[in-house]
Amino acid sequence: MPSRFEECRCGFKMTELSAFAAEETPSSHSRSGLAASLLIILGAAIGLGIAVYIVQSQKEQPAPRPQTPPDATQPGQTQSAPLGDNTFAPPVGGGITATRPAALPSSSALSSPGAIEDVVSAALPAVASIDTGTGRGSGFFIRPNLVVTNYHVVEGQNSVTLQAGGVKYTARVASTSEAVDLALLEVYNANPQQPTLRLGTAASARPGEEVLAIGYALGSLSNTVTRGIVSAVRQTTANVTLIQTDAAINPGNSGGPLLDRSGTVIGVNSMRNNRGEGLGFAIAIDHAIALVNGKPPVALTTPLAGLRQMNGGPSASDEAREKGADDYEEVVAWAEQTGNKMDANWQRNAKLCVSQSVSAGGDRAWFALYAANGVKVAVSNLYDCFGWMDGMKADASEIKAEMDKAAEIARRQGVYPGTLREIRQKHHMDWSGWN
Repeated sequence: MPSRFEECRCGFKMTELSAFAAEETPSSHSRSGLAASLLIILGAAIGLGIAVYIVQSQKEQPAPRPQTPPDATQPGQTQSAPLGDNTFAPPVGGGITATRPAALPSSSALSSPGAIEDVVSAALPAVASIDTGTGRGSGFFIRPNLVVTNYHVVEGQNSVTLQAGGVKYTARVASTSEAVDLALLEVYNANPQQPTLRLGTAASARPGEEVLAIGYALGSLSNTVTRGIVSAVRQTTANVTLIQTDAAINPGNSGGPLLDRSGTVIGVNSMRNNRGEGLGFAIAIDHAIALVNGKPPVALTTPLAGLRQMNGGPSASDEAREKGADDYEEVVAWAEQTGNKMDANWQRNAKLCVSQSVSAGGDRAWFALYAANGVKVAVSNLYDCFGWMDGMKADASEIKAEMDKAAEIARRQGVYPGTLREIRQKHHMDWSGWN
């Protein structure tokens, strides 16, 4: 209704319209505010519900399971080959038995830096040098009072002298078996703290497996370690088990241990084949265990002879000839080591104490000591030249006596003179005056 009219034709007055508007306005505002509040509360409730759902779903979600390798027996998978059946009868009760690790070390453990050094460091104190008075070899402690070595190292002896870790011992030859070329030495003055080696079995040896040979090479080079692999495990015609390896086995190494990568003894280093490269053999440690347990193996031939017979090798005389050459070379190698020290002594003092020396025609200047009146001593007020010369002559005489004795034994074993000369030339000990 236009504002200029105060009353409508129907009788409705303008003042009544104003009062109606004043009454309606607060009510409409109240209703709109209530609706907005309800919407806010509803939205908050919905948001809270969504948040609770997300949190609950994350708690109930299972943790991821670790990956497991597929079963080796499933199709398409390969299973590692077993170590092989043990061809040896188990040792009798008492004494010593073979031990085998519960599980093989992983490949990462085998290749970790320092692993070989740790094995060698732990084994060296248990390896001993053996001096019989007429020869030298190696052995190893399996008990503080018991040492294993080769039969041919102590052949014909009742007692020997041992040295391990800088300590000297005296031992008697307690038990031997020529059939497997093994001997046991009982130590008299045993040290309860003497380190020993753990024994295993040759049945665990596999071609390609890495091995270590430890001993006193040439009888005087202590702590000599050579590294190689197992080439094969062989049975001789006398049923002796040999481990063939390309780890270098030199004279003087005989009787030392052949270790696997865990430091366990699987063989006793025994022989090499001079006609081939990388052909060394160790007697299976299982035979030593049998000997310790009072069951020495019985065979009609030695391991070397059995191996040669198996391969259609040379006769017994050839075997004796080769052994004689090896024994002679061991003595010549010792003479070379002593001669090297005499060389240094001669070079240091000869200018002061030697006025004249003849040429003896050999590899060493001090070979002139072997010639009659071959050296004239100079008089010196600064040095006892005559005392020095007496010491040099004594060392030279010892070398000559050992060389002459070894040469005579070698000739009795059929070693050819040309072979003896070649051995002397190899070690720079050749001289026309040797018997």
